[in-house]
Amino acid sequence: MKKAAILFILLISTTSVLQAQTPLVTEIESSADNVWEQIRKMDNIDELSSFVSKVQWKGPKDIGGERVCTSADGKGHFKEKITGFNDETRTYSYQVIEGVPAKNMNNMIKVVDLGYKKSMIIWISNFEFIENPNMTREQFDNFLTTARVEMVENITKLVE
Repeated sequence: MKKAAILFILLISTTSVLQAQTPLVTEIESSADNVWEQIRKMDNIDELSSFVSKVQWKGPKDIGGERVCTSADGKGHFKEKITGFNDETRTYSYQVIEGVPAKNMNNMIKVVDLGYKKSMIIWISNFEFIENPNMTREQFDNFLTTARVEMVENITKLVE
């Protein structure tokens, strides 16, 4: 298995509220078209992530559609709303609107063509963490990183 170069950067900026931007940047030995083909059908998250056992859709599998992802243990869920989708620019955007200790959580995945059958996935999450007794900020950041890295690694396997 080829290993993808994974760069994780956590940037925290303070304003009146603590907001995080957590980009995950991964270079892949496959064309942008092949990578985008896998990412654009993100209705199969349960096949890409060990954290999700089931995905249910409400509305279109496109902008405005909502998906509810059930946790692997079946005890929890989170709801996402698709806010952007563009085959031409290879971008996919969604908001997490329920089920995580964060508010205003906006995510964007972009596939960049690097030429010579190489591409890059850029996955950015912006959110305001909500203090709570069930999960610390560090635990949430670790969860996000682990979940996204696993999904990108599984996408990489699919396009090899």
